[in-house]
Amino acid sequence: MSAISRSTLARAALGPLAAAALVAVLSSGVIPPYQAYSVGLAAVYTVLVLSVGLLAGWAGIWSIAHPAFFALGAYFAAYGSGHGWSVEAVVLGAVGCSAALGALLGSAGARFSMLYVALLTLAFTMVSLEVMGQWTDVTGGDQGIPMTKLHSALGLGTLASAGTQAQYIAVGVAGIALAVGALARPGALRMRLVAAKSHPMAARSIGIAPEAQSALAFAVSAAFAALAGVLLAVVVGFVSPDPFSLTLAISLIAACVLGGAGTLIGAVVGGAYLTWAPTAAESAGVPQPILQGVVLITALLFLPGGVVLAVGRLARRLLRRPARQTPTAVELAEAPATTVPAPSATAPELLRLDDVAVTFGGLKALEGASMSVRAGETVAIIGPNGAGKTTLLNVLSGLVGGGRVAGGARYRGKPLLKSRATARRRIGIGRTFQHAETFPELTVLENVLCTRRRITAQHRAAAAELLDRVGLAHVADRYPAELPFGLHKRLDLARALAEEPELLILDEPFGGLDATERTLLARQIVRQQERGTAVVIIDHVLDDLFAVAHRVVAFDFGRPIGEGEPGKILDDPRVRSSYLGEGGARGELPARDGTERAAVRLEGVGHSYGGVTALHGVDLAVPQGSVIGVVGANGAGKSTLGRILHGTLPPTLGGRTAAEDLRSALVPEGRALFKSLSLRENLEVAAYAAGIKGAELRTRLADTAEWLPPRLRERMGVAAAGLSGGEQQILAIARALMARPDLLIVDEPALGLSPAMVDEVYARLGRLAHEGMTVVLLEQSLGRAASACHEVIVLHEGGIAVRGEPADPVFLARAEQAYFDGQDDASVPVGQG
Repeated sequence: MSAISRSTLARAALGPLAAAALVAVLSSGVIPPYQAYSVGLAAVYTVLVLSVGLLAGWAGIWSIAHPAFFALGAYFAAYGSGHGWSVEAVVLGAVGCSAALGALLGSAGARFSMLYVALLTLAFTMVSLEVMGQWTDVTGGDQGIPMTKLHSALGLGTLASAGTQAQYIAVGVAGIALAVGALARPGALRMRLVAAKSHPMAARSIGIAPEAQSALAFAVSAAFAALAGVLLAVVVGFVSPDPFSLTLAISLIAACVLGGAGTLIGAVVGGAYLTWAPTAAESAGVPQPILQGVVLITALLFLPGGVVLAVGRLARRLLRRPARQTPTAVELAEAPATTVPAPSATAPELLRLDDVAVTFGGLKALEGASMSVRAGETVAIIGPNGAGKTTLLNVLSGLVGGGRVAGGARYRGKPLLKSRATARRRIGIGRTFQHAETFPELTVLENVLCTRRRITAQHRAAAAELLDRVGLAHVADRYPAELPFGLHKRLDLARALAEEPELLILDEPFGGLDATERTLLARQIVRQQERGTAVVIIDHVLDDLFAVAHRVVAFDFGRPIGEGEPGKILDDPRVRSSYLGEGGARGELPARDGTERAAVRLEGVGHSYGGVTALHGVDLAVPQGSVIGVVGANGAGKSTLGRILHGTLPPTLGGRTAAEDLRSALVPEGRALFKSLSLRENLEVAAYAAGIKGAELRTRLADTAEWLPPRLRERMGVAAAGLSGGEQQILAIARALMARPDLLIVDEPALGLSPAMVDEVYARLGRLAHEGMTVVLLEQSLGRAASACHEVIVLHEGGIAVRGEPADPVFLARAEQAYFDGQDDASVPVGQG
């Protein structure tokens, strides 16, 4: 049985009650007949605006097709009245045909961006209205067609057009339509529509197909638009092409924006606007399109949420309603688990992968991945950035996207790879995301409930119990944006745990959490292990990861390179090398005598992103003319430190001081090249950004081109997308050199490159150091940094764990230890259970 609360029923009853009151006023004769006609017309437009506004607000689809559906309903009624059709046949025919066409448009449009959906619906309206205009036998063409009366096949009487009865019916139907919207608002339909709109990938992971939701939303919206068309024919008594022009499509969008897309009262405001806008334009002495344009621009600039939301905010301000405080984390009552429960010795194999490979074009993201997971077992996947870990999780959850998947995978003995992503939730697979991709327009409780196709009282009780179990019961009615990061991650976990999956996939769940939050999360994972849930988990916080894992599989360059127990896996030389890197022969660096001035200095620097601490207590001086390596696992804070050194990110705490007239440049992780532009154009863009032009620009281009290898100098007109990964990295560095920086910061210069290209990139960076440039390398590989830097700094969880000179063998041992657990103590055993 569906769960409909009393408050929902009360809100739903407001529409019919208001309609009944308005009908009573109309029947009393207080309102003049010409104004009563306008009220009936406003009711018609309320239904029409409601159909467009809820489609835009709930599904994120702005349609220009609704004048066609509106016209279809009107012509259905007019034609049916002249051919003896019953009112039931007219309504069912108009609604059914429009719903079918809407579903077709919605399923087709789901594959395109908002721009292409607008073009698709525009084309549909143009074609439909042209057909209606030319099909004179049915529509009467430009002359129109009269609407007389409709008889009820159920014996409910006769519906006459263009009279008070028609106006009363229009008002009543509008009230019922608003009630239907109020009843749907707390239901699964709206939640799943909003989820599909907000984050399609996360929606797929919980069994929601965005294409199906778009088709459903469009079908329902088109049906309401057709119903409004039937009411228009009944109220006006005549149907001609004039009301259904493209001007109506623009007016509908303006009405939705003005009232507030997705709001019920906003539909009433929009309906009133459409009805009385012509009168207002005439009174003001301006053409109606100009008035509509002014209203739309004003609403977009000053009332982006619509009149209803703006009035609501103003009312709360006048009533001085206190703002809700951001909730703090609540610790769970039970004591932390002391041991990780081992899976049963007889536990069946739940998941098996055999030589799974994933390719994106010519890039092999995963190759030869074979592993198994038993029921109740937790398998940790480790490896450096780019090792293929997230690709593996996406294979398990069906979210590989454009990648080509080969090999075999079986879940509970059945083939897995050919099943759709939306089906994997139903067979018992749940997952979280690295950045906690929750649905911002849904409350915490709704984020959990939207996993259901239909919501009952039992489902609400189960969701409430789950939120209590993970410590979110006190924020059930809050929105994700109101939560601190730790609770945000818990919400992602709670959504994954809804419906009790047998296999739980966790993508970096410990990332960004403080020690207390990591302990609470580990406790939740252990509780799921006790329930018999199998877990596949990846993370870079190895000590917390190993604390909950039974077995660890290490990956590098897309291939598994080792497997073992948490306490022993890091003893494997291949696994340690994958993290620490293979440093080549130490290159010759420019000599330092210790008297170099600091190019840039950080004192007590800390930085947070929305409550997530990325850096804390960083004191660092970068000597001029030095090559400094900042090393750490993914999530250690390297990129944040690089941006603060560059000066583009002001720190939350502490200060940055730089040498006078210091010019700095940053090469970001991933290079951020303009792939469609040529090599020359990429360099020119950097020059323009630095204010360089004319003869100086030509000189800079020539100097920078000399720094490039010959094979790139000869291809200056080739698009950057046509270069290899190593060549793109060299181009990204060259682009930074266009500003002739004193300080060059390069984030992950070796990411995704072959060993030969890594050597070439580092050799060119070494040349810059010999020319007097100060270089900061943000690296994952301790070995590479040690072979190329004067000094190496190891970051661990946002703080400097150890720093020193690579020439000191004692320092390298300390650095290895600090890399994995942040402890500056080479004697502490590396493996942890």
